[in-house]
Amino acid sequence: MRTSPLASLESNAESTSSSAARRPATDREAGRPATAALGVDHDRLWQSLMTLARIGATSKGGVCRLALTDLDRQGRELFIRWAREAGCEIRVDGIGNIFARRAGADANRAAVATGSHLDTQPTGGKFDGNYGVLSGLEVIRTLNDAGIRTQAPLEICVWTNEEGSRFVPVMMGSGVYASAFTLEHALAAKDSEGRTVADELKAIGFRGQSPASVEAGAARLDAYFEAHIEQGPVLEDAGIVIGAVTGALGQRWYDVTVTGQEAHAGPTPMRLRRDALLPAGALIARVNQIAMAEQPNGRGTVGCVTVHPNSRNVIPGRVSFTVDFRHGDDEGLMRMHDALHQAAAAIERDTRGISVSVEQVVYFPPVAFDPALVQAVRDGARRIGEQPLDIVSGAGHDAVYVARTAPTAMIFVPCKDGISHNEIEDAQPEHLTAGANVLLHAMLERAGIA
Repeated sequence: MRTSPLASLESNAESTSSSAARRPATDREAGRPATAALGVDHDRLWQSLMTLARIGATSKGGVCRLALTDLDRQGRELFIRWAREAGCEIRVDGIGNIFARRAGADANRAAVATGSHLDTQPTGGKFDGNYGVLSGLEVIRTLNDAGIRTQAPLEICVWTNEEGSRFVPVMMGSGVYASAFTLEHALAAKDSEGRTVADELKAIGFRGQSPASVEAGAARLDAYFEAHIEQGPVLEDAGIVIGAVTGALGQRWYDVTVTGQEAHAGPTPMRLRRDALLPAGALIARVNQIAMAEQPNGRGTVGCVTVHPNSRNVIPGRVSFTVDFRHGDDEGLMRMHDALHQAAAAIERDTRGISVSVEQVVYFPPVAFDPALVQAVRDGARRIGEQPLDIVSGAGHDAVYVARTAPTAMIFVPCKDGISHNEIEDAQPEHLTAGANVLLHAMLERAGIA
């Protein structure tokens, strides 16, 4: 892998985009910038997304750009070049998060920020994460074009390893920033080949020197907006373009093991079997029932099942599976937790020779986003003629961790058939433009015009 000199990444930007020609957009009678009709460049946003998507492009039209690979380096460097051309200063912190800052009139004010991530799933799409970063860049380019200077600085955040497909924990960069876990823990994480985050950051030239967490001295943000494709079918089903995200579902993940005894499928009578698969199947069905009882925001998923010994003529002696519970409030999440344990206990009590182990491995509490910022998203949608839909995010995003440190909100736009984390992930260009315009007006309202 080619190493980029970090010193050049952290130097002040000196160039500005040719598109940032500072065309004054003023209301002559009022003597102030006219922003009511201000909008992003539709074609430029789309072209930026398609250009970035070439880095790691797959044969099926998707993107594979895993965190801290050489392809990730290429994507990062392309963003940095574009941000510098737009007049931004760049800094990189100790976990590799990138911050591109457009100066404001008041240098003492905290930045109004936006962003997301550039890493993808192994079979990812063109928009997950990338749209949040490049819509932020388009906001800055648009303000440059209009000659508008904000009171507060604006900042684009590129968070490291959001996907978690190469390194765990997921949402690593924003998690370190919010002290959900330590920098040392994140740097020590290894991929499947034993390479550490620390080594790979160094290899691609993105092990920065800036403090990586607010606790360690990283700058707090005044506000954080994140634009994202929904990754679900709700907006498309409702025929609505803008989702005002009011919060994110809490999550509890479990590893469940049902243990019986393997035996020969022929000689063992049915009544004398200790078949682990039958009670495991009943418990899997119960997961679905538990979630259905917690509608509209309850979710229950069994995504991975392993049967041992997985032989055609052997009665299964052990079945392991995962459970993913999600809910909009902690009380509901705890009800689901309790119901799972009660179902496991009932199987042990009522089934001969069967034991059930339930181990919780992940807990994310539900997150409520900042009401004022959510209202700014609603207002931005109405400003561009769209009726927003209040929606709760069912997925984890960097915004969930950033919300621990600053007022936060998200903007959702539809994706085709609700499909994401898939090479066929798709979104309509006009919807992406609408979301970027909402982001533009929400950030401008928060930052103020100089």
